[in-house]
Amino acid sequence: MPVLFLLSKILDFVLLPTVWLLALLLAALLARQPQRKQRLLIAIAALLLLGTNPALVNELLLAWEKPPVPLASLPRHADAAVLLTGITQVAKSPHDRVYLGPGADRFTNALWLYRAGRVRYIIVSGGSGAVLAKAHTEAADLGTLLRLAGVPARAILLEERSRNTRENALFTKQVLDTRPDIKSLVLVTSAFHQRRALGCFHKVGLNPVSFPAGFRTTDRSITPDYWLVPSPAALENLSLLLHELAGWLTYKLLGYS
Repeated sequence: MPVLFLLSKILDFVLLPTVWLLALLLAALLARQPQRKQRLLIAIAALLLLGTNPALVNELLLAWEKPPVPLASLPRHADAAVLLTGITQVAKSPHDRVYLGPGADRFTNALWLYRAGRVRYIIVSGGSGAVLAKAHTEAADLGTLLRLAGVPARAILLEERSRNTRENALFTKQVLDTRPDIKSLVLVTSAFHQRRALGCFHKVGLNPVSFPAGFRTTDRSITPDYWLVPSPAALENLSLLLHELAGWLTYKLLGYS
């Protein structure tokens, strides 16, 4: 298994704010000096206060997410939508159905593009991002859902080997090398993931039109709950943002995007 793949999984764990909170809490419990314990408790309180503030985290995500693309600005007819996976739970049993998770708008948006006649094909790109191999791939699962939704098998192309965004781009390019009839692309992935994905596709010589989906942000609000009421979802979104920022920076440093 590639070292980079394992390191990425370790980095995901290290960047979790909940891991920081646990580490600070353990340090506070083990601290012998009262002043050190007090500083650690203040750090815990500050992290909780900032990390669970919905307005602050939402503003950070709004600055990072690619904004929605007006439908009128899309090409009238593109050859294919590239649907990136990362939205199903391949480890969930029984394996007689498809379990969709957060970001399922990727799927519904790609399906909409096809059913509205905006694209002729849907390329589903993604094997499994799990450390251990799974019995089936995310691409196969989403291909099943697309067929159940009325998309004919001839209009679905599956790329089932990729385990990360760089491989999404590399292996999609290989699929397209065998299909010279497919030239124009619409890239469908989550809004927070679009920057890294576009960079990877550009790097391999593909220039898809961006079509963000699966937004984690909300519109700004002036209500007290938006500004003052702590939210566990905010902490989850902060974890997601840190993960994506680290991935984007790593890809830049490695020359993947």
